[in-house]
Amino acid sequence: MKVTVTFVGAGDAFGSGGRFQTCILVDMPGLRFAVDFGASSLIALNKLGILHNSIDLVLLTHIHADHCGGIPMMLADAMLGAKRSKPLTIAGPRDMKSRMAGVRDALMPGMHAMVPKFPLSYVEMETHRVNEVCGLKVTPYPADHTKETNPTGLRIDLGGKVISYTGDGDWTEDTPKLADGADLLICECYFYEKPIRYHLNYPTIRERKGQLNAKQIVLTHLGPEMLKNRHLVPEICADDGMVLEI
Repeated sequence: MKVTVTFVGAGDAFGSGGRFQTCILVDMPGLRFAVDFGASSLIALNKLGILHNSIDLVLLTHIHADHCGGIPMMLADAMLGAKRSKPLTIAGPRDMKSRMAGVRDALMPGMHAMVPKFPLSYVEMETHRVNEVCGLKVTPYPADHTKETNPTGLRIDLGGKVISYTGDGDWTEDTPKLADGADLLICECYFYEKPIRYHLNYPTIRERKGQLNAKQIVLTHLGPEMLKNRHLVPEICADDGMVLEI
């Protein structure tokens, strides 16, 4: 099975280095899905010439703007200019549907009155169990990040290949479970040396890499310090528009 992973956005919350916020696009036979959809994701998709209407599913790790803030704008355009007709599923952590409604109302007041003409469904995924979503088997693990965001990392079984993503958050006992046997582990790496609470930084990755039993590791969500020192690390560091085949 051919699987293509496109880092539509590989930046942090603040656009460090002029990079777009998190949006990871995965193409597999019969399905195109995005992992997270930060506030700048529509711009990033347009820059790559990718139509957002082509996305069947969005998996969200947590409710922070740089990971979910582009959803209301995508939905508004899908109902207005882009005239979407095919189904869209949005899946994420507990309370995601009501929390995303709050994000929508804050960013685009009055949008609640708009009714999509395409099937739109929301799935709230339980942690530490396999959730079946659009033919995928998705196992979320709790992340050590801002608790109000209901943060998770995701292990995604595509049916023969596994992609895992830590989301935002420091190391936990579940981090090795995310990585175990994965064809690709996408790992947050916010800073090179400086410790930042609720984030995974390079010293931790370096010291505990032996516990990350993944076939390939890609570092993302790089902050300014990490960007300056990326040439010092052996791991692949994601850039906007980077494409991998696994």
